[in-house]
Amino acid sequence: MIALYIVIGVIILIAVCNIRVVPQATQYVIESLGKYKVTWDAGIHAKIPFIQVIAKKITLKEQVMDSPPQPVITKDNVTMQIDTVVYFRIFDARLYTYGVVNPINALENLTATTLRNIVGELELDGTLTSRDTINSKMTSILDEATDKWGIKVTRVELKNIIPPAEIQNAMEKQMKAERDRRETLLQAEGHKAAAITRAEGDKQAMILAAEGERDARIARAEGEAKAIYLSKKAEADGLKALREAGADAAVLELKKYEALVNMSNGTAAKLIIPTDAVNAVTNNTIFSETTGLGDNTKSAPKKKPEKKADPCCDE
Repeated sequence: MIALYIVIGVIILIAVCNIRVVPQATQYVIESLGKYKVTWDAGIHAKIPFIQVIAKKITLKEQVMDSPPQPVITKDNVTMQIDTVVYFRIFDARLYTYGVVNPINALENLTATTLRNIVGELELDGTLTSRDTINSKMTSILDEATDKWGIKVTRVELKNIIPPAEIQNAMEKQMKAERDRRETLLQAEGHKAAAITRAEGDKQAMILAAEGERDARIARAEGEAKAIYLSKKAEADGLKALREAGADAAVLELKKYEALVNMSNGTAAKLIIPTDAVNAVTNNTIFSETTGLGDNTKSAPKKKPEKKADPCCDE
């Protein structure tokens, strides 16, 4: 009876030890007597003791393979170091287990050879500026080549491209020259903009000065016109006042003559005097000489007559 219990306990222990729980995103490859039997997905499973074994545990999560820098020669014979990063996942545990020995190593070698083939068709400048093209080509080639290994390549990225030291120095000099050229262009554009701005400012200043001079001339002309108008109006008012005061025609003619004299202002001027003004002045002059009124000119002293010698008596 005790032996039966022992046998039952051993059987239960063996059964419990052969129960397996497969985690999420994981697959187990099961072999039966050395031959592939089945692939376990996530969940609880039991295997036949001493007959079935777990050959391999495969994770289905996406993995990253960082390859070391590889020497690559471009089309123009420039050797540079390029390292890549490959993103992949296993979609078939059976193919991954039995497709190739050491699949990760095989993927690294395939990545290096593919990179050399693609970069060997490009020149240095094309390699430096065609990262996206290289990435897409490598992804397509690696994905197609690894399908039979149960590997899905989702993405390939060129991590670093390291050209030789002399090439780096030449590139730095080229970049410096390009920056100097851009700086020169920017300075020239700045000087041009400043010159245009100054020219426009000078133009506006000249326009404003001309408009100011024009307005000043108009103002001066209007002032002079108004002054002449007021002067003539004052003369007209004076003449009107004289007429209202009963001044005779001779006085008015004298006023006109005085106005003409004032117009000459002591300078050499040719005056055209109307005949009636001349007659009035003449009549007034005759009247003044006759009556002695208004004549302030002193008469010249009279010379005594010289005695003529008498030739008869003087002898």
